[in-house]
Amino acid sequence: MSYRVLLLAGLLLPVNLMAPALLAQGRPAPAIQSLNYEDCLGLARTNPEEGFAQAQTWRATGGGLPASHCAALALFQLGHYGDAADKLESLLPEAERQVPHLVPDILSQAANAWLLANIPDRARKLLDLAIQAQPNRLELRLDRAQALAELNDYPAARADLDVALSLDPTRDDALALRAAARRLTGDLPGALEDAELALALNRRNVEALLERGILRAQAGDRAGARADLIQVRMIQPDGAAAEAAARQIEAMDVKQ
Repeated sequence: MSYRVLLLAGLLLPVNLMAPALLAQGRPAPAIQSLNYEDCLGLARTNPEEGFAQAQTWRATGGGLPASHCAALALFQLGHYGDAADKLESLLPEAERQVPHLVPDILSQAANAWLLANIPDRARKLLDLAIQAQPNRLELRLDRAQALAELNDYPAARADLDVALSLDPTRDDALALRAAARRLTGDLPGALEDAELALALNRRNVEALLERGILRAQAGDRAGARADLIQVRMIQPDGAAAEAAARQIEAMDVKQ
């Protein structure tokens, strides 16, 4: 399976995260202070180098947990996934004291950074903790399924995907991931069913097209397989799915 990269913008912690440190000084948080976090996050997305520098300065002048979190997300945007994951993990003790309800979000962010750093075992351990706190959170199940797949534990990955799809049967990304898990555990009819369902929901889902192409090739349907695999490369010329499709086409040609 290729990485299902989580959009960290959807997990950004609320602005009032900075309030406890200011209130501890015996005064309410000024309105202008509440904008610092939003401004920092915006800069981390659009100009991560500058966002990281400003977050570090803010941290040194009392920015606390929000400043550190902003710095970590800037590192993520810069592609320093391991450093970002380390920094996010280091925030957990402080977050547990100040905003315990947001700890699963930070665990999820750190886990996604570890996935992109190609260290799935660290990601899985963090996601285990997050799922203990929020067992019915669909995105956490999808993230852990990805980590488990990277660790070649496809039965466990399928179990998480079963839970995810029980929460939302219309998620074509989850269906495509489960198609791969089913294929790799020998359930070829189930894999094809999931791939077809995913494509019924989203005909441009390259992971589902790739899975159906592989399954068609295994079943001897060369024309159907080639059509699916070529479509993958047309929709997404670069990336893991396109590379896998190219390898599958080459293998078919060599075999023929």
